[in-house]
Amino acid sequence: MTKKKKSIYPLWVLTPAILIYTLFSVVPIVISLVCSFTDWNMGRLYTPVFNGLSNYVELLHDPVFLRSIGNTFLFALITTILKTGIGFLLALAMVKKIPGRGIMRTIYYAPCVISITVVGVLFKAILANKGLLNNVLQIIGLGGLANDWLGSYGTAMGSVILVETWMWAGFNMFIFISGLQAIPEDYYESATLEGASAFEKLKNITLPLIVPSMTVVVTLSIAGGLKVFDIIYVITNGGPGFDTQVLATYTYQSFSLGFLGESSAGSIILAIIVVIISFTMNHYLTKREVEM
Repeated sequence: MTKKKKSIYPLWVLTPAILIYTLFSVVPIVISLVCSFTDWNMGRLYTPVFNGLSNYVELLHDPVFLRSIGNTFLFALITTILKTGIGFLLALAMVKKIPGRGIMRTIYYAPCVISITVVGVLFKAILANKGLLNNVLQIIGLGGLANDWLGSYGTAMGSVILVETWMWAGFNMFIFISGLQAIPEDYYESATLEGASAFEKLKNITLPLIVPSMTVVVTLSIAGGLKVFDIIYVITNGGPGFDTQVLATYTYQSFSLGFLGESSAGSIILAIIVVIISFTMNHYLTKREVEM
């Protein structure tokens, strides 16, 4: 193979991936951006008219849209904290050589590979007004705590947040385990010889050296939390009222009602929020990574 052919060979290998990415990612984004500046709707399906920033202005004056932004940030913040914290604690436990470690790791990881539809049906049965949780509370004499967990204001969002945490904490656990296993044992042995306590080892060795894994976990968790759609759509569909309405479900419902230009503007706003926050957090955490 000549030097020229060798130089262009990687391009031929990457071409199919680039074409697929362009077709299914770049093109839809460009189309959505263009449509967001039009009054495209079911009444003007074939004759959309350019209307500038009107869709964006209407969205920013829509109280439901503004509430969906607040719900999105709330969901992303709390789930990121819980999934990161619980995932890290599980990793600290599962990295140790204990009996049944492999089975326990599998159990903790399993929820993230279960179909969202199955998870939704399962937890709707558990958390319904006459569901499994309330029946158990009645049996053990705590019937006063029974509630319509998915149909009451204040508890619906908390319930969905807990389901999301249950699904993905195990996934984060494995990322942290990889980071913990990459830390040389010599560091801990030296710290032990110097009389360092378990807390001091955690503070001065584990936490600084686990930051690369933390960067991955936090970035994925924040991006996933801001883009959340499936778990909320399946379990509450944004209800009760707009208590669990997030940007993705708002955009989906707007599109379903035929407001195509407005829903495109909503998707562009969502994309901008995800990119800015994800890159900001990734940059912030990357600067704090420590070389081993």
